Amino acid sequence: MNKSFKQALRTSSALVIAFSALTIAAGNAIAAGERLASLSTGQPSERIVYATVGEPSRAPIGWVEFCIEYKSECTTRPSAPRDIVLTSKTWDDLVKVNNWVNDSIKPITDVDHWGTVERWNYPDDGYGDCEDYVLLKRKMLIQAGWPREALLITVVRDKKGEGHAVLTVKTNRGEFILDNQESEVLAWNKTGYKFVKRQSQTDQNVWVALGEPRGAPATVSAR
Repeated sequence: MNKSFKQALRTSSALVIAFSALTIAAGNAIAAGERLASLSTGQPSERIVYATVGEPSRAPIGWVEFCIEYKSECTTRPSAPRDIVLTSKTWDDLVKVNNWVNDSIKPITDVDHWGTVERWNYPDDGYGDCEDYVLLKRKMLIQAGWPREALLITVVRDKKGEGHAVLTVKTNRGEFILDNQESEVLAWNKTGYKFVKRQSQTDQNVWVALGEPRGAPATVSAR
């Protein structure tokens, strides 16, 4: 990863430029449009299903330590929940961000990267594990004007039963997942994951259980 790219990831203005410059192949753009067209039309057979939000849960230790290092980014006041109005443009932006970050960042475990079991950080050097992908996608969307209240860091158990982090995007047409394990942006209930907990829409420093709150992992795996 060259110096200019690392600088781009470190500055908010450059992140906006990077976001604006994102492009995907024509085939992917067509596929994104087709995917949006196939989403719920409001008919009973295509009922939108949202994840069940439960009681407050303990924040992952990685988030707690991230907030110590990036205090200014975590010092926010409670706010009203906000959902994205899903349009062809917003859907296309989600696909672009997901593709760009997944293609640009190389996976590595925290042990190999930092010499520690768990560390959440921005992948400034071009390497990171799942939560680092999530942090960058979230930051790029926020810098592009998306509301933080609709972009929720989420802890799941993946198809292997391992801890994993993804970004939940709440919209008026359901909840969609940006994931470094999956190239397609999927509805949360189409991922095959068990959803454990995520940030509250009203306060990013409050985490809430999803479904039955059993055995929420304190750490997440690298992939």
